[in-house]
Amino acid sequence: MDFDKPVLFMTRPSIWAVFAIAITIVTVSVINTSTVSLFPTQRVVPGDSGSGAAKRSCAGFFRGGSAERAVTASIRDFGGIGDGRTSNTEAFRRALRDLERFGDKGGSRLNVPEGRWLTGSFNLTSNFTLFLERGAVILGSQNEEEWPVIEPLPSYGRGRERLGGRHISLIHGDSLSDVVITGENGTIDGQGRTWWDLWWNRSLEHTRGHLLELKNSHNVLISNLTFINSPFWTIHPVYCSNVVIKGITILAPLNSPNTDGIDPDSSDHVCIEDCYIESGDDLVAVKSGWDQYGIKMARPSLNIIIRNVSGTTPTCSGLGIGSEMSGGVANIVVEDLHVFNSAAGVRIKTDKGRGGYIRNITITNITMDRVKIPIRFSRGSNDHPDEEWNPKAIPKVKGILISNVVSVDTGRAPLLEGIEDMPFEDICLNNITLLGLPSSVSWQCEFVLGASARVSPTPCPELRMNGSSPLCLFSQESRRLYSSIAS
Repeated sequence: MDFDKPVLFMTRPSIWAVFAIAITIVTVSVINTSTVSLFPTQRVVPGDSGSGAAKRSCAGFFRGGSAERAVTASIRDFGGIGDGRTSNTEAFRRALRDLERFGDKGGSRLNVPEGRWLTGSFNLTSNFTLFLERGAVILGSQNEEEWPVIEPLPSYGRGRERLGGRHISLIHGDSLSDVVITGENGTIDGQGRTWWDLWWNRSLEHTRGHLLELKNSHNVLISNLTFINSPFWTIHPVYCSNVVIKGITILAPLNSPNTDGIDPDSSDHVCIEDCYIESGDDLVAVKSGWDQYGIKMARPSLNIIIRNVSGTTPTCSGLGIGSEMSGGVANIVVEDLHVFNSAAGVRIKTDKGRGGYIRNITITNITMDRVKIPIRFSRGSNDHPDEEWNPKAIPKVKGILISNVVSVDTGRAPLLEGIEDMPFEDICLNNITLLGLPSSVSWQCEFVLGASARVSPTPCPELRMNGSSPLCLFSQESRRLYSSIAS
């Protein structure tokens, strides 16, 4: 990544590309005749403006309490001043300490009114709603001391960027249940430029903090908000379950370092839907720990649905799995992903030393416009936490179904690189059209095995097994997978 370039801004897809994609979506809809329901019926959730009628959605993963809390307060009640200059760190911390006592008495809600509310890090509580009213902006303090250093995650063994601890996220929570972070499209602004400068100047002492991190938590809803300028990864649920991230916009300069959009990490039953993301790294990346630390903790990411997500990242991928996946990644369904002006569309990343597994991945209905490499499997990142990593810990990748894909103005043919000692197996490609490539261009594959059908340009020989084989059909195993995710 070239960090010396000026801030980059998104360019919308061309009119011709949108037309081509629309035609292909119609075609895909006709071809895809499966009647299997991937998604639980949508429940009415706090902040949802819909009618409540059943529709296909994974928002039913959130099974929190009533939208109404017993106690509602305003940050102004705790001395908050929304002028964009006055520090509200103590006001937010005091508010959360006070409202915590209502956790078993019907819960509480903290309203953030219109204004610019400068603050350092603060911790949420259970049975709680943080509600940003229209025009409300929470601003992350640019004082490092207001982002305290905390212990590293046990599945990483150290800070992701530096040895030792890591800065806490701006909004943080640990061991919580029934947490709602929503509003009337208010904004959470991490003011990350200070942190990016530390990274660019190689003067960062501890790993940067996320904009929002919840760990060891259950029943979490994040909806109807805009997150901008995160110092590091933007939204990071780790060791969590039943998490819904819906109707979110995430924006960061396209050359900002490692500003991933949404990174579910060692978490299960996660729904990410109806989101728009522009970032300097992966739009969505599924993770589960780093090398020997992730292997030891063995906390996989399971049963995750990602649907109706669009965005751009000129340096990374629309959807990434890994590279930190040592606890395992399985039962992932991705549907209706639109990626444009990006380095990669779908990317699976792993390496020797990671261990773990990636299996039962279904990716379907993907559109891409001006994406350099539409599908990529990569290895050899040579990125390890310390010298104790085990080169004999080889990840196992098996059961990847990618179907109903169209890419226009494609930069390069797919690059699929498995691992010599453990080839990627049961790769199925079905109904994929990559437009804009010269006829002389061919797929590049190594250590991958699978099948394909209706793929253009013709894939590499390793993937030319008859695509009508059981591998590429909606088999009983696929139905079981969808059923298990939706339950």
